Amino acid sequence: MEKFKKIEDLFKAKEARRKELAKLPIEEKVRILVKLQKLAIPILKSRGIKKEAWKL
Repeated sequence: MEKFKKIEDLFKAKEARRKELAKLPIEEKVRILVKLQKLAIPILKSRGIKKEAWKL
């Protein structure tokens, strides 16, 4: 039963994080998106895909 409690806790934390992110202003959400794009670019380049992060 303890294993299921840990999984429940994980899902509760995930839901709380999503609610927290949903409350952010759109400008902050865009900044987060651009950071994620910058993290993904090296991976995409290694696969031969040319992409650039949005310019803010």
